[in-house]
Amino acid sequence: MWKAVEIDAWLRARTTSLEDARGTVTGIIGRVQNEGDAALRDLAKKYCELEDIAVSEEEREAAYDEVDTQVIESLIEAHARIERFHERQRPRDLWLEEMEPGVVLGIKTTALNRVGIYVPGGRAAYPSSALMCAVPAKVAGVREICACSPPPIKPLTLVALDIAGITEIYRAGGAQAIAAMALGTESIKPVQKIVGPGNIYVTLAKMILREKVEIDFPAGPSEIGIIADATANPAIVAADILAQSEHDPNAACILITTDPSLPAKVGKEIQKMLAVAPRKEIITESLKNSGYKVVASIEEAIAASDVVAPEHLSIQVADPLSVLTRVRNAGAIFVGKYSAVACGDYAVGTNHVLPTAGYSKMYSGLDVQHFCKTASVEIIDQDGLEAIGDIVETIAEAEGLFAHAQSVKVRRRG
Repeated sequence: MWKAVEIDAWLRARTTSLEDARGTVTGIIGRVQNEGDAALRDLAKKYCELEDIAVSEEEREAAYDEVDTQVIESLIEAHARIERFHERQRPRDLWLEEMEPGVVLGIKTTALNRVGIYVPGGRAAYPSSALMCAVPAKVAGVREICACSPPPIKPLTLVALDIAGITEIYRAGGAQAIAAMALGTESIKPVQKIVGPGNIYVTLAKMILREKVEIDFPAGPSEIGIIADATANPAIVAADILAQSEHDPNAACILITTDPSLPAKVGKEIQKMLAVAPRKEIITESLKNSGYKVVASIEEAIAASDVVAPEHLSIQVADPLSVLTRVRNAGAIFVGKYSAVACGDYAVGTNHVLPTAGYSKMYSGLDVQHFCKTASVEIIDQDGLEAIGDIVETIAEAEGLFAHAQSVKVRRRG
């Protein structure tokens, strides 16, 4: 179960799992497109009989009675921390700068009007994901935010969405929820962008529907990469591996270490912790996707990690900051033995919706910018036009676009 792996093979296995789901996901998207709400109700029968797709205000309020007060207070505190961090990402609505006499340039930033967030359900409630998706959208200034979560929606999820100020909530899970938000149904208006983590069906549906709607990035089953040397605590490494493994049977973990003796020590700790783990069955399955790689140096460990481009990267070495400065590809980076990935999952304030399966090579984790779009602004007066007019006319005519050149000439003639 705990075994040595080759990086390339580990990555291929992660990619293949997505492709295995393509036929199923394509069929579900087609059903939602053709049948609308009827498809959502029929596909939900596996879990419950679905009458109302939309969650009422009364149901949202009643959910508080089913959640422990301490949990509610913790969600409120976590919301405040997440909001505080994301407020620092808020861009200026408009900035203008005089680049040269007569030429003022700038950027106007506008929030998207309507977005959809996906909150996983099924095996567990994920109120943290509700907060992570909703808070940056709210901070960005998105006017309409709808949420979908698999039925029956857990009270914890409803409470978290309510704390975040999301009142438009729908009972829909899996690929059908993504299709509903992208294409629209009788109950759900289409959105401009869909964000949020999910299983391979959710992830693949987002990727397929990108022609219809923008998405954040592929955010599938959880994963962690750990760079460790001989100073790493085997129990801490094992604890982080089990923490990610309990998410989903398709979760995956990889330890990259310069210490040949560390994998065996970690393996023993995994077995001890697994014996008493409440989610032992899920962890056992996900550990089949996990393993370790022994390398000769920290430089080689960094290079291997950058190939993996893990969703979460934990750095457990004697000089972690030197590794941090050299790492290029990771969704979120946790530095030192006290920086548990779970802190980022819940309450430190950073976002836990992150690219998986190597996609952190090209995507950033969810933030306020994901909910904004920008337009460049050009303000040119007569002096400014004279300064650049010859350049514009020369290049336009070289391209054979004479009307472009003429549009400048007519202005210069007055």
